[in-house]
Amino acid sequence: MASITLKGNLIDIPAHRIYPAEVSVQDGRIAGIRELDEPVTGYLLPGFVDAHVHVESSMLIPSEFARLAVLHGTVATVSDPHEIGNVLGVEGVEFMIANGKKTPFHFFFGAPSCVPATVFETAGAAIDAAQVEALLKKPEVLYLSEMMNFPGVLNGDKEVMAKIAHAHRLGKPVDGHAPGLRGEEARRYIAAGISTDHECFTAPEALDKLRHGMKILIREGSAAKNFEALIGLMHEHHEHMMFCSDDKHPDSLVAGHINQLCARAVAKGIDVFKVLQAACINPVEHYKLPIGQLRTGDAADLIVVEDLKDFRVRQTWLNGKLVAENGKSLIPSVKEERPNQFRCTTKKPEDLAVPATDEELLVIAAEDGQLITGKKRMKGKVKNGRFVPDTARDVLKIAVVNRYKDAPPAVGWITNFGLKRGAIAGSVAHDSHNIVAVGTNDEDLCAAINLVIDTKGGVSLADGEMRNVLPLPVAGIMTDADAYEVAEAYARIDAQAKALGSPLAAPYMTLSFMALLVIPHLKMSDLGLFDGDAFRLVGR
Repeated sequence: MASITLKGNLIDIPAHRIYPAEVSVQDGRIAGIRELDEPVTGYLLPGFVDAHVHVESSMLIPSEFARLAVLHGTVATVSDPHEIGNVLGVEGVEFMIANGKKTPFHFFFGAPSCVPATVFETAGAAIDAAQVEALLKKPEVLYLSEMMNFPGVLNGDKEVMAKIAHAHRLGKPVDGHAPGLRGEEARRYIAAGISTDHECFTAPEALDKLRHGMKILIREGSAAKNFEALIGLMHEHHEHMMFCSDDKHPDSLVAGHINQLCARAVAKGIDVFKVLQAACINPVEHYKLPIGQLRTGDAADLIVVEDLKDFRVRQTWLNGKLVAENGKSLIPSVKEERPNQFRCTTKKPEDLAVPATDEELLVIAAEDGQLITGKKRMKGKVKNGRFVPDTARDVLKIAVVNRYKDAPPAVGWITNFGLKRGAIAGSVAHDSHNIVAVGTNDEDLCAAINLVIDTKGGVSLADGEMRNVLPLPVAGIMTDADAYEVAEAYARIDAQAKALGSPLAAPYMTLSFMALLVIPHLKMSDLGLFDGDAFRLVGR
């Protein structure tokens, strides 16, 4: 590999120092750093790391995700592959690792800890403690992915504790997932050896966990947005904080990544060295990531940014190779297989009918920008002896359809989606990735569901004669198509969903979390309505 020389104002994050420098790179590693007397432009710094992300939520296979991430100076992700794990099991995790290796980008995967996430839904696979141990022994698997079963931790569930013990024995950290957990329960959860949490949505909750020794990740994704609530803690706790996206749709990834959070944090008055420690250093140290930190002898994983205000990325380098420059990705696409598991057949509108009763409806209340939902009791609208959607009061029908076998759809009610007509559906439905759909009438709702079934996975929309679907043929949750084309196609269908009346910032991303049972308070699985507080299935 040829030698190269880069000049710029070098950001020495640990030393809190900025100085003009020349960086010499030989055979992919930094051969030397020389301080200059002359003025230079731009800033050299270690690349950004997304400290927790489900690559699958971008709807892109890893190699295509990488092509967009490097545009924004991201050089590595700490990636939890439990989305594909819920569909294909260990085979799915191995697919992600293998595809990630076909790109120079640094993907660091975890061993999924909760597949399936609960026993109250149908998943495509299970990953037990023995399989978790085997995954953790792989050099590419650096940690135990988010332990969502916090009741299992608190109650000492044998299988849960075995997975945690395997990670500890192998010297690999355990990621957490404990939304709203406070006080003594939080202390006990952390004491089990769980080191991070990305689910805090209030500063007091995050501070409580920080005091018990946990690392807190500030999450800002396409649906869950906790930056504003938590960023103030970085003034005093930057050494124990990181940035992550968790779930990011392709159009959002085109627009920006961790660089956007750095810009917003600096604009909030956070010291730039504290911001960059959270964005570049802390994930590397916590997960022991084998990537360069802009030191002599390190791999040449670094970025050049225009300034320390907007963090516009001029160049991204991985192992001494230029992979992005001035908004253009230089990573080529790769051909890939399309493993999948989609066995259900098309549905009929009458499959979605709900007979009327004298009871009030128990309604899921979606919240824009949050994964948590509320619970409401609302009077149902009745027509021809059936409960029907009521667009005037924004009481819409939600359905979850088992994709792994033919079974009756589970049907319930939801508010705050705001659709005035039509329906939307998708097989990106955390965590089991059955089909989830919301609609204003049974005909469009059924049509949207069948579009997803016909393409063996995707996100769809139906409004009378207007139909659209973005196919996701890889596990029913991703595509191997060109990342830019996918981003454009997703932006179009997202705009169409909003044109149906939805005020949500990301209707499809929000939809995908309405089946995520491990986030309170009320969700929908293919087996029925689920109360996250009581942790059980409930009637309507």
